Amino acid sequence: MSPTCADASLAAGEQLAATATEATEWLLVEVRGAWGRDAVADTALEPEVRTALAAFDGKVVLVRRPDRRAGVTLIRATVGELGGIAARLELESLDELLAADPDRGEPVAGPVVLVCAHGRRDACCARLGVPLYDALVPHLTPDRLWQASHLGGHRFAPNVVALPAGAQLGRIPPERAGEVAALLTEGRIPLDLYRGRTIYAPPVQAAEILVRTVGAYDGIIDLRLLAQQGDLVTFATPSGALTARVEQRPGPSVPASCGAEPEPAAQWSARLESSA
Repeated sequence: MSPTCADASLAAGEQLAATATEATEWLLVEVRGAWGRDAVADTALEPEVRTALAAFDGKVVLVRRPDRRAGVTLIRATVGELGGIAARLELESLDELLAADPDRGEPVAGPVVLVCAHGRRDACCARLGVPLYDALVPHLTPDRLWQASHLGGHRFAPNVVALPAGAQLGRIPPERAGEVAALLTEGRIPLDLYRGRTIYAPPVQAAEILVRTVGAYDGIIDLRLLAQQGDLVTFATPSGALTARVEQRPGPSVPASCGAEPEPAAQWSARLESSA
C-alpha cells in the first residue's frame, strides 16, 4: 500500500516554510453536508449561487460545524500586514446569498480558525484534519472555529489558516491544539508549524519565516515588508530592518496529493544578508 501524501512528504523531509496559499481576499460560506471535490463547482448548490461564488475575486472556502443545524454564516476577510479585517453576516438560508453584502456584516473579534477537513479533495485532510478540529473545540469559541474545504497543500495536513491574519500552519499534532489556539488568539504564531502568510508570495514567505526565526518574532504584527528587490527581501522588525536573500532550489520528489505520482517539489531557502 502506498503511503499517504502527508506521510510521504514528512518522510522525505519536505519543508513547511514558504508553502502557504497565496490569497488576500477570502469569502467563507457555510454549507453543511458533503462537499464535492471542487468545493464550489461540484457541491449541490443552486446554479446562481455557484456562479456568484465563482465570480468572487479571491478565495472562496466552504465551512461547516457539526453542531450547526440552521442558518448560514458568511465571513468576508481581507488579509493585511497589521492583522487585516473580517466581517460576519448571518443569513437564514443560501437563497439570501445573492442579495447579501458580506462587507456590511458585524466586525469579527479574534481569529477565525479554519481546519481543512475536505476529504473528497484529499483523504489526508479528513484523516488528519477532523481529529485536529475535534482537539481544538475545547479551546476556541464555536464562532471562531470551522471545518473548511481545501486550503492548499494536502500533504502538509492537518492544515490551518487563521483569518484575517492569513497565517497558515501545517502538520499540527492534535496534542498541541491548546497551545496553537492560545497563540493564535494572542496574535502569535507557532513558528515550527508555520507555512507562511497568505498575503505574500513564496520567496517573501521564505524571507519572513527566516527573519521571524532569527529574532524569535512570533507576533503577527512584529514584521512589516519594506522592500523586495530581486532576490533580496527586507522586513522591518522590532529591532530594526533585516534583509534576507532568497533562492529557489529543487526539493524532494513527493506526491502532491494521495494517489498522485511523486514529482519534484521546488522549495525556497533564505539566508540573512544584513541589518540596517
